[in-house]
Amino acid sequence: MTEIIFLVEDDPEGGYVARAMGESIFTQADSIEELREMVKDAVRCHYDDEANRPKIIRLHIVHDEVIAS
Repeated sequence: MTEIIFLVEDDPEGGYVARAMGESIFTQADSIEELREMVKDAVRCHYDDEANRPKIIRLHIVHDEVIAS
């Protein structure tokens, strides 16, 4: 595996949650900058063997916005 994709969404309680597509990796953080570090750490922990660790981490950020008319 050369790439892993995380779906990033707003957390209803504040901040962000991220979950890996196709893997059991979940993390959360208060800011996008902090989330980037948490995701990298979660991937390192999930893949003990560096040779099998994805080389690219992609964040797919979904942001819902409500506009009153």
